[in-house]
Amino acid sequence: MRYRLTFMIGAAVGYVLGARAGRERYEQLRKGARQIAQNPAVRNTVESAAQNGRAMSSRAFAKVGDRLPDSVSERVRSLRERAQGSEDDWGTSNT
Repeated sequence: MRYRLTFMIGAAVGYVLGARAGRERYEQLRKGARQIAQNPAVRNTVESAAQNGRAMSSRAFAKVGDRLPDSVSERVRSLRERAQGSEDDWGTSNT
């Protein structure tokens, strides 16, 4: 109960502070986040982290894939097929 009350108080304080800041401050924060996301160094770091994560997950699946239930294996395969050739929210390719 204590954690729930703490969360509710935090949400209320965040709402009040957000309402006071208004739309203008929200747009400033959004513009700043967009500029950071479009920075070439950030984009390269995000893309290399994504590639490393996919490589590691592929290696892990190759090692334990035969021990997983068929439903899990099929889900992993379908996610791989769906992700091939698409772009993520940052505009980088998922290759």
